Amino acid sequence: MSQKDRLATGGRINRAILLTFTFNGKTYTGHQGDTLASALLANGVHFVARSWKYHRPRGIVTADVAEPNAVVQLETGAHTVPNARATEIELYQGLVATSVNAKPSIEKDRMAVNQKFARFIPAGFYYKTFMWPRKFWPKYEEVIRDAAGLGKAPEHLDADRYDKCFAHCDILVVGGGPSGLAAAHTAALSGARVILVDDQPELGGSLLSCRTEIDGVPGLKWAHKIEAELRKMPEVKILSRSTAFGYQDHNLVTITQRLTDHLPVSIRKSHGTRELMWKVRAKRVVLATGAQERPLVFGNNDLPGVMLASSVSAYINRYAVVPGRNAVVFTNNDSGYQCALDLKTAGAQVTVIDPRAGDGNGALQTQAKRHGVKVLNGSVVSVAHGKLRVSSVEVSDYSNGTVGAKQADLACDLLAMSGGWSPILHLFAQSGGKAHWHDEKLCFVPGKAMQAETSVGGCAGEFTLARSIRFAVDAGVDAARAAGLIVARPNPVRVAEISEAPIMPLWLVGGRETATRGPKQFIDFQNDVSAADIFLAAREGFESVEHVKRYTAMGFGTDQGKLGNINGMAILALALNKTIPETGTTTFRPNYTPVTFGTFAGRELGEFLDPVRKTAVHEWHVENGAAFEDVGNWKRPWYYPKNGEDMHAAVARESLATRTSVGILDASTLGKIDIQGPDSAKLLNWVYTNPWSKLEVGKCRYGLMLDENGMIFDDGVTVRLADQHYMMTTTTGGAARVLTWLERWLQTEWPDMRVRLASVTDHWATFAVVGPNSRKVLQKVCRDIDFANAAFPFMSYREGTVAGAASRIMRISFSGELAYEVNVPANVGRAVWEALMAAGAEFDITPYGTETMHVLRAEKGYIIVGQDTDGSMTPYDVGMGGLVAKSKDFLGKRSLTRSDTAKAGRKQLVGLLTDDASFVVPEGSQIVAGPFSGDTAPMLGHVTSSYYSPILKRSIAMAVIKGGLDKIGESVMIPLAGGKQIPAKITSSVFYDSEGARQHVE
Repeated sequence: MSQKDRLATGGRINRAILLTFTFNGKTYTGHQGDTLASALLANGVHFVARSWKYHRPRGIVTADVAEPNAVVQLETGAHTVPNARATEIELYQGLVATSVNAKPSIEKDRMAVNQKFARFIPAGFYYKTFMWPRKFWPKYEEVIRDAAGLGKAPEHLDADRYDKCFAHCDILVVGGGPSGLAAAHTAALSGARVILVDDQPELGGSLLSCRTEIDGVPGLKWAHKIEAELRKMPEVKILSRSTAFGYQDHNLVTITQRLTDHLPVSIRKSHGTRELMWKVRAKRVVLATGAQERPLVFGNNDLPGVMLASSVSAYINRYAVVPGRNAVVFTNNDSGYQCALDLKTAGAQVTVIDPRAGDGNGALQTQAKRHGVKVLNGSVVSVAHGKLRVSSVEVSDYSNGTVGAKQADLACDLLAMSGGWSPILHLFAQSGGKAHWHDEKLCFVPGKAMQAETSVGGCAGEFTLARSIRFAVDAGVDAARAAGLIVARPNPVRVAEISEAPIMPLWLVGGRETATRGPKQFIDFQNDVSAADIFLAAREGFESVEHVKRYTAMGFGTDQGKLGNINGMAILALALNKTIPETGTTTFRPNYTPVTFGTFAGRELGEFLDPVRKTAVHEWHVENGAAFEDVGNWKRPWYYPKNGEDMHAAVARESLATRTSVGILDASTLGKIDIQGPDSAKLLNWVYTNPWSKLEVGKCRYGLMLDENGMIFDDGVTVRLADQHYMMTTTTGGAARVLTWLERWLQTEWPDMRVRLASVTDHWATFAVVGPNSRKVLQKVCRDIDFANAAFPFMSYREGTVAGAASRIMRISFSGELAYEVNVPANVGRAVWEALMAAGAEFDITPYGTETMHVLRAEKGYIIVGQDTDGSMTPYDVGMGGLVAKSKDFLGKRSLTRSDTAKAGRKQLVGLLTDDASFVVPEGSQIVAGPFSGDTAPMLGHVTSSYYSPILKRSIAMAVIKGGLDKIGESVMIPLAGGKQIPAKITSSVFYDSEGARQHVE
């Protein structure tokens, strides 16, 4: 098919480069500079999609990111992109696209039959229809999703690469139209570091699609001059094909930059990264995102060939495509007259339908009439007619908000509509700002800025070019001044003021009766939400606009309400007899436009999904055959199999060697937080349940940390290194969580505390030397510390050198044995480890992993936070009430006195011994009072830890049981899958060396 609707001259396309592409299996041609949408229109293709629910024929409505209908499946295989908007897709050689939501094709779509039953499937029909029988619910959902889906998710791994980068600047300008260019140029002249972001391949914004003059030259020529000057400035960065999609706290703006999407698929990979995510932190943000033209709501306003007036102008002026030769322009404001002039210039026949009286004195109205454009004032388009494309419209009288008698039927192949303009407030709202209704402009405009931000141009409600540029220059000056720069104000920009007649409110052609009984009047084209649906929602009791949104699906999908939500809110206000400000807006959430999962993921895929953390001794563990487990991000040795041992045999050997001679554990992964400052002890007193003020320098203490609810949050040993210096250890998985917790309280509740925290987990290698011979091993490699009991008692700390390395040694134990924790700088970790192994050779020193560590600690009844606790356990529940100070306050203390936390019958930590000493109960097993038959039995609790103890030669388990401490000695039953029931007895959770003598051995 030839490009029958391509104009012979004009546009921004490169006519020298002809491109071929495929749409729905047919081959067409376009030019470099086209979008898929403009190329389709140039070839006379208007019917491009089926609607979401009713499967009505749909065509291209816009020329920008708000396109609701022309959503396609782009490319195939590993390069497929679902739900891409044809208006954003830059045409390239060999492009392949297909319509979505149509089977087997849009022409023969089987689901088009839904149009015949439209009255039976209004908003929310599925909530009322698919209620019975309940067993069919999964099938109902499958059928509904299949019928109403859009594109298909890729079935192959993405072949492209994505990256992330970070930047700081003085001023970030979002939008490369005339306002954004003026603001960026003004700030840059003052020497500011400026980043300018625009989603188009070339800067200019609205100037790309209209004819106007700035400073006595065509507007686009002025834009190119400003762009050229900006590109010569070393402190300016311009990001084209980039969308700022999120505005977070502290002026953090997230941007996705599309680097290769405009290239043929076959050569993309050779050009590197496909998309780049920028995280930009700016001192000042200037939003120049423009405004979105609104459609009008009348019968059959969704037909192919019904388009926004500004989009028609864009296709004519930017892409040299005339979407229709016999056009009707329906407008309630002067913008529609610019479209009429552009159509007239392109050779089309044009009639303007304007509900306003004919006494308007707008400059564009006057110009259109002078050029022979026929204007019907006091009139509206009440209904459009056509099948696969609009063919005619009904024109009716309109006066005082009432639709009168039918005037005429006008034949047409294009209906351009303009219902006014809505500032694009998404980023402003995401920044925390609140929008306010402007009665004269009939739109929401930005209110008070909540961050260091300024809105200019269309997104500030300034719809005239002269005022937009003038205020944008002021914003650039203010931003440069706020950044501490010497301001250099440029020469004033000369733009002619254009007078406009006031806009007329026209949210719905006709009233409630017309909406509910006449042809459908659509608000949200993509989700098939009509005016009747809004009235239905109001009639059924939905008054909040957020509830109406969810009931009707208004504003869902890829356009997120950009096109229809204001009309929907206005009609809801009419239904509720409220004003639009009283009705309010829906929430503007990120992302402004859809962002690929690849952009968010970057290179963090597969084995790079999580960072891998390795200790300084990792390679030694690998060389010595360790099996590893993931603990947080750490690779920790799990066990060290020898001679074909399985895990159980290896753990038994490691455990017995540690209990009878000496073992060594790489404990470097324990969280380590360096705490310094005059108020360090005060902080510890607040976050731990036990007192810390009197802890002596050189002493260690075990601490239990609670959350505000009084539940165990973390535990660990903290040592006092100096008068104002402590080292806190945390669980491996809790290190980041605890540091964040402490910082949160210091920064929000106790900012007056003179305390500084630093994570030093990676700075120190930590080795636990454990067992009766541990002292002898250390004495061989450490000559400057006296290890005698009197000189180095339990829970104390000494500094010295181990194998020549400066070391901190703590005498603490997580096994119940005589034990020491050796801390050395991580860069000498392996050397010290190997020295300890050599020193312990005569004692058959045995490295052990996390599984043996768990067995050893469980034999002593020591808890693992997160395994033996679950966020609902207090210190009293785990038998640690003795650690709860009575004489001081601490986080969570008040919650311990709540009726729930103090009530009888709470789950408490106890031990379990199975009657069959060889049977190891699966962790997580439920516990009941006794043997039972049937399907259910009252649950008493569950097993939290379960192991076979080599030293005790039997299985042991820890469990939480309702009122467990009062049930010690009682028998319980543990039912397993398959009907088997295991009898066990409740015991103390301390199974070995209950007196604690071994860790104090001389």
